[in-house]
Amino acid sequence: MPASLRSKSFVVLALLPALLIFLVFAIIPIFWSAYYGFFDWKGLGAAKFIGLNNYEMMLQDPIFWRALKNNLILVASAIIGQVPIALLLALLLLKNSWFNRLLRSAVFLPMVLSTVVVGLIWGYIYHPQIGLLNQVLEVLGLDSWTRAWLDDPKINMFAVSIPINWANIGPYLIIFIAALQNISSEIGDAAKIDGAIGWRKLFYVTLPIIWGTVVVTIVLCISGSLKAFDHVIVMTGGGPAQSTELLATYMYNNSFTIYRYGYGSAVSTMIILISALLIGLNYIITKRRG
Repeated sequence: MPASLRSKSFVVLALLPALLIFLVFAIIPIFWSAYYGFFDWKGLGAAKFIGLNNYEMMLQDPIFWRALKNNLILVASAIIGQVPIALLLALLLLKNSWFNRLLRSAVFLPMVLSTVVVGLIWGYIYHPQIGLLNQVLEVLGLDSWTRAWLDDPKINMFAVSIPINWANIGPYLIIFIAALQNISSEIGDAAKIDGAIGWRKLFYVTLPIIWGTVVVTIVLCISGSLKAFDHVIVMTGGGPAQSTELLATYMYNNSFTIYRYGYGSAVSTMIILISALLIGLNYIITKRRG
């Protein structure tokens, strides 16, 4: 057997266990959930086929549209917040000094923490009586700015988006540092000779080279924001009055609180479809930009 064929066979065999696990625990459940989305099923007993009724009820439910709007707020805040901040930090912390390594670890630390811990920390920060944020505002003489951050429907989604973004900047920082380190030093020297320095180098040299990485990070932001769940459940539980309800919490409540498993399956399928639509739009827009 040729060496190249043996190498390919080894790669296939090495990847096969992971692919099988991914197939059993990710791909098959997606199709299984899509199947039950056409049924009225409470998790036990016979499932009654009802066609598209679950989707019709979903589109007529104002809570679903509120959850979708809240998820779109998270998507926008992630793209506007996580990607630029991670790229800026990557540019600042690119040099491999001990101080930069320490700062990279500090930025990545929230990703290592449990999402429940992150939610509890920020829940205490936002607490209207003992919260650190209101106390700092009072010390600065900005008492009029203090409020119940997680109870005010006008701002609570923006308050929730901050800890979610804070916890997810770290991975994108590492991705951008890896992309920047792969840029040849000769390209930087040539750009410097041509007068491209500072922001001009960033926009006309660096960004075009790592644009594929930027597109991937935006895709990850979209998919991550649409499946956001833990932080909101810990901090607000989707309340008050569903003002911080997300598609994932909406699906969870319907499936495991009132036992509408067929309806919850339809919601999970809708989340996948919305995610695919947004990712497709992202590729169309970023392809034109690139």
